[in-house]
Amino acid sequence: MIAPLVLLLVSLAGFGAAVFVPQLGDFILLAGPCAVASLFLLLKAGFTNVVPVRKPPPPDRFPVRRKLNRLRPQNWLVIDGSNVMHWKDGKPQIETLRAVVRHLVVLGYSPGVVFDANAGHLLAGKYQHHHAMGKLLGLPESQVMVVDKGTPADLTILAAARDLRARIVTNDRYKDWADQHPEVRTPGHLIKGGYRDGTLWMDLAGATAPDPVVAGA
Repeated sequence: MIAPLVLLLVSLAGFGAAVFVPQLGDFILLAGPCAVASLFLLLKAGFTNVVPVRKPPPPDRFPVRRKLNRLRPQNWLVIDGSNVMHWKDGKPQIETLRAVVRHLVVLGYSPGVVFDANAGHLLAGKYQHHHAMGKLLGLPESQVMVVDKGTPADLTILAAARDLRARIVTNDRYKDWADQHPEVRTPGHLIKGGYRDGTLWMDLAGATAPDPVVAGA
C-alpha cells in the first residue's frame, strides 16, 4: 500500500509543477495519467486489506451435553486380580479374569487390575510384570499393576480405589484393613462375584442374591 501512495504523491507533485511552471507544461501529459493510475492502485490496495465481516457461527445446539461429556469421569472399578482369577472352580485361570474384564467393559466400566507379585507364577509358571499381564487381559499397561514382592496387594487395591473413588471387584472382605479403610464396610463398595452353574455373576448393584449376568467363558 506504500508504493501506490508514494507514486501518487510524486505524480501530484509533477502535475503541480507542470501547471505552475510553463517550461514543464509537457509533463502534465505524463503526470496526470500517473496520478490517476496511482490513485486507482491505492484504492484497490485499501479495499484488499479490509477484513471481511463474517457472520457469527450458528449457536451450539447442545453446549451443555458436550460440556458434560468432556467432564464425565471414568467409571472406574478396581479388580482384585489375584482374588478374581480363582472365581471359577477355585483354580487360578486367566480366562476367568478375562471374562470379568470383558463384561465390565461391555457395561461401560473402566477396569483397573491389581495383582500380587506371584500372580504370574500361578497363571503362566513364571513372573509376569504389568505389560505382560496387560497383554494377557487385553488391557493397556496403564490399567494393570503387579505389586512388588513382599508388598501386600490389598493396601494398593484399597488406596487405588480410594484415589479413583471406585468400587472393588473381589470376594475378599479386607477385614485386616477395615480400620484404615472403613469404606470396605459400606454396602456395595466390595463387589462380590463368582460362577454359578457355569455362569458368571457379579453383585454390581449390591444385591444379596444377584442374578446371572453373562454366560461363562
